[in-house]
Amino acid sequence: MPSPVSEGALLDERAAAFLYRPGVSITAASRDEHNVPRIGRCLGCRVTADRETVTVFVALSQYGAFFDALRASRAIAVVFSLPSTHRTLQLKGGDAAVEPLAPGDTEIVAHHVEHFVDELGRLGYSREVVRAYHWCEAADLRAVRFTPTAAFEQTPGPGAGGPLPRSA
Repeated sequence: MPSPVSEGALLDERAAAFLYRPGVSITAASRDEHNVPRIGRCLGCRVTADRETVTVFVALSQYGAFFDALRASRAIAVVFSLPSTHRTLQLKGGDAAVEPLAPGDTEIVAHHVEHFVDELGRLGYSREVVRAYHWCEAADLRAVRFTPTAAFEQTPGPGAGGPLPRSA
């Protein structure tokens, strides 16, 4: 049975499923008061059942400038990219908020990191290095929730930069 979708949902089921796809790389960005981009590598995500809200998980101590910019502007862009195929989607929002983790979020992060380690390992990268790069204490993680207001296909090729079709 398809999940319920309200009029405002920007993501269809296929796009939402890609955000969860094992091995996807997730990077978020915001901008500071001088419009300088500030990034944070994300360690997983969750999407509400109605697909109207996306939450990504970022280590606070590693990306202080990102969190400062996010709190000041609330603007966010998040890129989801599968390294083995280069399929890439970008979501943008203007209401990003930093929240504590919800029950189950640390399990989402552990699952995401293990699958990302496997994805890059199959491409010849050292699993130990990838795992170390993505390691952080659970207490350091923060949830960044936002409502996507724009979604773009960013896979290299003729459709790159085009908007994703809106769900019906």
